[in-house]
Amino acid sequence: MRPGPEFAGHPKGLYVLFFAEMWERFSFYGMRALLIFYLTKHWLFGDGKANLIYGAYLSLVYVTPVLGGYLADRYLGQRRATLFGAVLLTLGHFLMAFEGGGGQADPAINVFWLALAFIIVGSGFLKANISVIVGQLYPRTDVRRDGAYTIFYIGINAGGALGVILAGYLGEVYGWGYGFGAAGVGMLLGLIVFVLGKPLLLGKGEAPGVLTRAREWTLYGIGFAAVAVMWALIQYQDVIQNLLIVSGVALLGYVLYAAFKLEPHARDRMFAILFLIALNPVFWGLFEQAGGSLNLYTDRYVDRAGVPASLFQSINSIYIVLLGPLFAGLWVWMGKRGYEPSAPAKFGLALLQVGLSFLVFVWGAQSVGLAVATPVLFVFLIYLLQTTGELCLSPVGLSAMNRLAPATLASLIMGAWFYMTAVGNFVAGRIGEATSGEGGAMTKEGTLDVYSAIGWWTIGIGVAVLAVSPLVKRLMHLDTLEDDADHAMSGEAQLAEPEAAGTRLRGETRPA
Repeated sequence: MRPGPEFAGHPKGLYVLFFAEMWERFSFYGMRALLIFYLTKHWLFGDGKANLIYGAYLSLVYVTPVLGGYLADRYLGQRRATLFGAVLLTLGHFLMAFEGGGGQADPAINVFWLALAFIIVGSGFLKANISVIVGQLYPRTDVRRDGAYTIFYIGINAGGALGVILAGYLGEVYGWGYGFGAAGVGMLLGLIVFVLGKPLLLGKGEAPGVLTRAREWTLYGIGFAAVAVMWALIQYQDVIQNLLIVSGVALLGYVLYAAFKLEPHARDRMFAILFLIALNPVFWGLFEQAGGSLNLYTDRYVDRAGVPASLFQSINSIYIVLLGPLFAGLWVWMGKRGYEPSAPAKFGLALLQVGLSFLVFVWGAQSVGLAVATPVLFVFLIYLLQTTGELCLSPVGLSAMNRLAPATLASLIMGAWFYMTAVGNFVAGRIGEATSGEGGAMTKEGTLDVYSAIGWWTIGIGVAVLAVSPLVKRLMHLDTLEDDADHAMSGEAQLAEPEAAGTRLRGETRPA
């Protein structure tokens, strides 16, 4: 039996999360579309440095969900963590509207760093946890799960498209403060939707145990302390690179430690999770050129007929809204007939498409000659192939993390997923930096050379992933995947009852 009220075949709580995330993405993508231009045109950073700051900022946005996920798993619960994150994000986006006079010598740049810090920590509390609540609305073997995450993903990109168009237009045409202010209003609307929609969440995402008021406010204090740390950290990008390496090794060690405390099938699933997570930096390192080097390239070297360059950031989100329902229906249709590719195979297809997108773009730019502006058609084509690749990886990955992870590690694993996305975003910054010449300024020929190289390398990796995908699928043990309590046994419980746990998993077979 499906619990709670439904609409269009899904729990109504899904649509609360849909609209809350839609407005959060409105603010995030609206700000993202302007950020590289804000760095180069207002704060007067060179192209290479601006790309590195852009990549470092996004990497921190995606690494902080590890902390937010851990605190939610252990103490706060996903709903409170999401709410606190939304408050921090609202503050951060409104602080972005204080632009000062410009230039790196302007003291107002410290407000800019503070705004980024609030957004980074706010995203850490919100990103992983709101995605986990989506999964909690469904039994683990519910065939609607991938479709639900795709619907959720449509909300993300509907907000993203609106945010880019409105905030990007206001920011480039009327002034930075107007664009960033619009992003702040969008985040405030997301916060309101989430608060008012609490009853439809059916008690999902609450604290795992007794949460005293003193402990709750101590955790919020940790969040504000993290803002101060991020304010300092975002200004030193090389430090971030070293921290990503050290913390990545520590996170891998912790996940492996937790995995070896599980029963055999659950442990194998953790290895499958690690394989999928490891592919994140490859995909996002290329994909996130969109807001960095590709955004600058569009501004300078594309025949865009006077359209503000930031508005082209909405193409990906519009494609998601248009194609998302088709992919959601496609996976269900293929699944019912036994033809649906496995999650690892979908990841391989995603890498092939994002690699091909850059090769098509390079071919299009070179076909008209380097002295001629690149036809805008190829901007639409690169985003089309990246979008179809994204639909094969991102919602599928969110679903796989939530589906395969033990319940006691759910938010941590989702945080680890975003952590490796963080690594991918830092890689994106480094790739963007490589498109700049020795003087720190982007060159058209140098950018196309970099795009060609990363395109071919990624296609090769995609082929290799497709080749090993059957082996990874076997590690997922979909035939013994069970719902809720059986699948969600903690490591301690499994150690206490190894025989019972093993018997249950081996003795019952349910449809994947």
